[in-house]
Amino acid sequence: MTTATASHTETTVEVAGLAIRVLRGGAGPAAVFLHHSTGNPGWMPFHEALAESFALAVPDLPGYGQSARPDWAREPRDIAVLVNRLLDRLELSGVTLIGAGLGGFIAAEMAAMNQSRLSRLVLIGAAGLQPNEGEIADQMMVDFAEYVKAGFRDDAAFEHVFGAEVDPGIKSLWDFSREMTARITWKPYMFSRRLAPLLGEITVPALVIWGEKDQVVPIACAHQYAKGLANARLEVIAGAGHLVELEEPETVARLIAAHAQS
Repeated sequence: MTTATASHTETTVEVAGLAIRVLRGGAGPAAVFLHHSTGNPGWMPFHEALAESFALAVPDLPGYGQSARPDWAREPRDIAVLVNRLLDRLELSGVTLIGAGLGGFIAAEMAAMNQSRLSRLVLIGAAGLQPNEGEIADQMMVDFAEYVKAGFRDDAAFEHVFGAEVDPGIKSLWDFSREMTARITWKPYMFSRRLAPLLGEITVPALVIWGEKDQVVPIACAHQYAKGLANARLEVIAGAGHLVELEEPETVARLIAAHAQS
């Protein structure tokens, strides 16, 4: 089933008996964006900016948003298996795979499993590694609005994206997403000791993007990814928080487009 809007379409794809919602827009080389643990709030300005350079697919990760929940999934690697199969179903090749936060964790796992469909990898404030300094903020211990606000440089940046009064539908999305996140990222929280040793096997050119003021995933992880991946460079966005692609959508989209063309 596909419904169209002015800038994107909505499609449902079946993977392992699960219905996966995929938003698609733009034209050009293929790109796939994997969202944060807070879920996919819809077609955002960042997606629109990416769609100026790519044929962009934005799935609701399995168990998030309008995608069916794999009740058996217990770690991000399980979700990575499913999203790799989604790329097969969509018959994509030469993909620029972009992941933010938890989506970055899953993107790194996907690349470690199978690089054959990828041309580039982009990790934005990615979880997945145990920080050698600091720790990843635990969203389970705070009110969810407080956790999301911590992803921005300040309250004004949060309100610019979500408004002074957050839409009840977005609050429901955050709450629903938290349940799935607890299923797949608990003990250890938001990292895997099995991922770091595999990073050197990921040979596709990688771009690591981080907000300078990230209070959710320590910037130490940015340097760990950049050092661990076989072919990576790091871009730090001055003054930005964890949700850098929401704060600076045009800047981040330009960096990704340039990386895909390099």
